Amino acid sequence: MEPVFDIESLLARKRRAARIADEGAAFLMERAAEDLADRLSAVERRFEKGAALFSTTDAAARVMAQSGKVASVARVEVDAGQTGFDGITAVPETVPFEPESIDLAVSLYALHEINDVPGMLVQIRRALRPDGLFLGCMAGNGTLAELREALLAAETELYGGASPRVFPFTDVRDAGGLLQRAGLALPVADLETVTVRYDSMFGLIRDLRAMGATNVLVQRGRKPASKALFLRAAEIYAERFSDPDGRVRATFATIWLSGWAPHASQQKPLKPGSGQVSLAKVLGKGSETP
Repeated sequence: MEPVFDIESLLARKRRAARIADEGAAFLMERAAEDLADRLSAVERRFEKGAALFSTTDAAARVMAQSGKVASVARVEVDAGQTGFDGITAVPETVPFEPESIDLAVSLYALHEINDVPGMLVQIRRALRPDGLFLGCMAGNGTLAELREALLAAETELYGGASPRVFPFTDVRDAGGLLQRAGLALPVADLETVTVRYDSMFGLIRDLRAMGATNVLVQRGRKPASKALFLRAAEIYAERFSDPDGRVRATFATIWLSGWAPHASQQKPLKPGSGQVSLAKVLGKGSETP
């Protein structure tokens, strides 16, 4: 398959973000960490071995360790400097565990930057022991829609055409389908959207740079964007997406995913025709009038 993301450029931007270490730009990851804690607390079981996969920060591993539900946690990253004392380094888009060797896999804001998401989910499912759980989140469709529109309009106006500048994000329904395709049982995908306000488009771009989330698309233009392009894009952004106080809006849509490695104890849908009571009878249809 043709790659969508330039992985070397992506890693370079993540390393730069780590050096910047702007805590103010970590709001999405902190929200995800809080959500992860809530979701783990709702699971009524303990896990012997958990893995935090390519989540860039220690948020996922920290929540897992503090949950009281995971006996041991391994943090997997591309760079050894990110993993901590007992971490594991791995090649991007690989799961460095033997089949059926972990009980819980967590990934926060990594899947939307992976070229082969179905393949990654299959690897996760294979690494899970039967009845093991995968929990993850990724940026979804609608994320940065305002920035995409402003840049597209500005570049088309100035140059008569446009190159891709914002990632393609998946839809929540497609994400659920990916879980099924990977062979995970009881798949669930849900969407959470948050709107963040900035003084201008440039405040948003600063946050994206501090997140390591700037353009690494393979098909991106290689010529540096001009100052005129960004100035015009900021004007369009303010014209179309500002509030009465002059501040502009930015949308971040997060898709949460969960699925279980198949196990005989799990609930299964009934076979067609195996019901003992007809739907018509339950609904009162076709009953005799007294």
